[in-house]
Amino acid sequence: MDFLPEKINTYSENHTSPESEILENLNRDTQAKILRARMLSGHLQGRTLSMFSHMLKPKRMLEIGTYTGYSALCLAEGLTEDGVLHTIDINEELEDFAKSYFDKSEYGSKIKMHVGDALEIIPGLNETWDMVFIDADKANYSNYFDLVIEHTRTGGFIIADNVLWSGKVTEPLKAQDIDTEALLVFNKKMQDDPRVENVLLPIRDGLMIARKK
Repeated sequence: MDFLPEKINTYSENHTSPESEILENLNRDTQAKILRARMLSGHLQGRTLSMFSHMLKPKRMLEIGTYTGYSALCLAEGLTEDGVLHTIDINEELEDFAKSYFDKSEYGSKIKMHVGDALEIIPGLNETWDMVFIDADKANYSNYFDLVIEHTRTGGFIIADNVLWSGKVTEPLKAQDIDTEALLVFNKKMQDDPRVENVLLPIRDGLMIARKK
């Protein structure tokens, strides 16, 4: 996920607002106790998500892929006073871990966690989304987009993580795995869909930012 020289990454983080104490503790706790800790958004991407949320001031937000809750807490920072973030994860083993940090935070009452298959849960939420963050199984990125696009308000944003996939998407002829192929399809889908305008930001492992027209 490290595309930029280490000195540039370090300089960027040193000139980015720091993590809150609870995010710092969650980051450290995830690194120490949870498998595949690299899945956590981390400092720079977390502050980026928070900045987008503050700019948009969403009332209804959806996150697909909770993991340990770091990105949810970052996204929740910009919610309106009566805003709600629905976050979904299929791994029930992480539910108590994530909820423990939600409960410690000032945003706990604004975060509703759902455990199960997002493809089944999303249709039942019956919401109009101001902002959607996709960071789950890559094979279903296009399916998640199809589920949320018609329920995202005009001017709303859909953000997808890991769209550079450690650079594998830049070498499609070498793509052998299902995830890389799925992300190539998803990225082209974003580029070609007339309902959105998009920009791919090379932050961490790549963020696709799409605004619904």
